[in-house]
Amino acid sequence: MKSLIRYLGLAAVASFILASNPVLAQKSGGVLKIEHMDTPPSASIHEEATFSAVMPFMALYNNLVIFDQHVARNSLESIVPDLATSWTWSADGKALSFKLRQGVKWHDGKPFTAKDVACTFDLLIDPEKLRRNPRSAWWGNLEKVTVESDFDVTIHLKRRQPALPALLASGYTPIYPCHVPTAEMRRKPIGTGPFKLAEFKMNEGIKLVKNPDYWKPGLPYLDGIEYTIIADRSTRMLSFISGKFDMTLPVDVTVPLLKNIRKDAPNALCTMRSTGVAANVMINREKPPFDDPRIRRAMALSVDRQAFMDILNEGQGQMSGAMLPPPDGQWGLTPDMLRSIVGYGDVAKAREEARALMKEAGYGPDKPLKIKVSTRNIAVFRDPAVILIDQLKQIWIEAELEIIDTAVYYNRVFKKDFFVAMNYSGSAVDDPDVTFFEGYACGSLRNYDGYCNPKMAALFEAQSQEVDQEKRRQMVWEIDRQLQEDIARPIISNQMAAGCWHPYVKNYTIQTNSIYNGWRFEDIWLDR
Repeated sequence: MKSLIRYLGLAAVASFILASNPVLAQKSGGVLKIEHMDTPPSASIHEEATFSAVMPFMALYNNLVIFDQHVARNSLESIVPDLATSWTWSADGKALSFKLRQGVKWHDGKPFTAKDVACTFDLLIDPEKLRRNPRSAWWGNLEKVTVESDFDVTIHLKRRQPALPALLASGYTPIYPCHVPTAEMRRKPIGTGPFKLAEFKMNEGIKLVKNPDYWKPGLPYLDGIEYTIIADRSTRMLSFISGKFDMTLPVDVTVPLLKNIRKDAPNALCTMRSTGVAANVMINREKPPFDDPRIRRAMALSVDRQAFMDILNEGQGQMSGAMLPPPDGQWGLTPDMLRSIVGYGDVAKAREEARALMKEAGYGPDKPLKIKVSTRNIAVFRDPAVILIDQLKQIWIEAELEIIDTAVYYNRVFKKDFFVAMNYSGSAVDDPDVTFFEGYACGSLRNYDGYCNPKMAALFEAQSQEVDQEKRRQMVWEIDRQLQEDIARPIISNQMAAGCWHPYVKNYTIQTNSIYNGWRFEDIWLDR
């Protein structure tokens, strides 16, 4: 009772301060203007595999649960209710039941019910219902969803999975309506979120407008959000500095660019942090000569990771395995662990071994291996691809750069229509159940280079069921180490990038271990 009285007293004081100081009070109105780098393939988050889609369209939707938008580090502890008001596990840990929020409406006025939740997960576990399902591997443990009433629903699992709420909280797990065809969700999506889609124009931009019937009273504060597509990164930076935009794209402000912003827009608020996205070399092991493990190992040994970070970001970055490394990551290998893994030690010595392997495979200075290195047509992909090509020359691999537009790039890699690619792979959630199953499980759509090891797949499932988090961490370390030794997909480094916004953008928290989950924007406001 005393704590309740104290809480009410603090609330009264806070209300008085806000009422007496208009500078601190939220303001409704205005349009938030944000830069974007390229056209998302579609607005259907469940069918896309790129940050380009989840950032502008997350605000259209709601999840069952969500990571608190004002806690910088995503974790199980930062998960809060969204369309679900509460949730409980069964005694055996194989069923998660939700009480759902009543009175919620879709953008077209139809009521939200538990059937919509069931329909969403039916889409995700049925291989025929979506054009493509990049995160189908997330839901391999999902057995069924049962509807107990209009506002009670239960997710049933094949085995225990303590990390399931983290997958549900991602920006990649919105709830879709039963009554809207999936094809329509690609261009005219309907959600329950704080904003509605007003315009989606290829190579121009995306406009969202306020949902006046949003189920949270008084929200959103903004009248709308506009994402303008500008392909050239330098132009984006100059446009932000000049005040044309309120916020930068939060993934491509490098250390040199951040210095320019701080010099030319000294009042801008900027945060350099881990993004949860790893630069990696994809080697299509299904295509000769890359079906030869000697060549794959030689390529991994040729990589000078520190040089990548020095050239691209003035040394900023984190060497890592598959998982995001500490301190931002909870599961990644430590620097001491990495030093004992193939390719992470002495670069000159590693390249000597690589050249010996290339000779064994029939290549040399007089007979180089000629290949294409494919990459996505944005600066953050192109720049490291050029460095990779230069480093591969050290082991007699001559590469030509192939630039592919975003709308085509992911179709190509889904189909494994490449030989070698310079790629960035993001883990939407810093959890092994996302990274391992999505990126390395046999048959996963986002296992782009075709790595498949049944023994490792069994270890993925074993760690997923483990309740003891310290024991699970030890299991994850051993799995990650083995993935690097198997040259599953050579990781260069985890990306560090800044996001910047002008100080009149209020109540924005940039997340520090993922770029995929923080774009609801329902309570951001503009003080101008």
